[in-house]
Amino acid sequence: MGAIPSAAQRVVEAADREGLAVEVREFPEGTRTARDAAAAVGVDVGQIVKSLAFEVDGTIVIALVSGKNRLDEGQLAEAAGASTASVRRANPDAVRAATGFAIGGVPPFGHENWLRIFVDKDLLAYGEVWAAAGTPRHVFAIAPDDLVRVSGGQVWPDLGVPEQE
Repeated sequence: MGAIPSAAQRVVEAADREGLAVEVREFPEGTRTARDAAAAVGVDVGQIVKSLAFEVDGTIVIALVSGKNRLDEGQLAEAAGASTASVRRANPDAVRAATGFAIGGVPPFGHENWLRIFVDKDLLAYGEVWAAAGTPRHVFAIAPDDLVRVSGGQVWPDLGVPEQE
């Protein structure tokens, strides 16, 4: 693998600390949306891990949602033991402060701070899923069981609901 940005290198090192080797791939056209990422990688959109940062009761949490789904904020609130009224999308500065990464490139693990992470059960239906590797142009493949293990995430049954076509 050639030189990769420091943000992607931090993801590789975080995986390595957990006994997992990841290979980062770069897509110069970017992978900002789940559909863009699926097209770039050549996989089903459901195999893309959307790392969504939300503020719940004033604390940043991460929801790892299948690219074919949208986040059910009520389910995120239930998973976090909070009221739906306390759930809001985190602002970019708060995301960077909590994770060490910018929106669009937030990986499922390797964050600056310990964060509660919730995983959409639909990701477990695939043999391999693809997640952001620290930048909007870098991704890596991971087995769903490893995703849950390395992220420390809690699988939640109805976290993701199908996107309206």
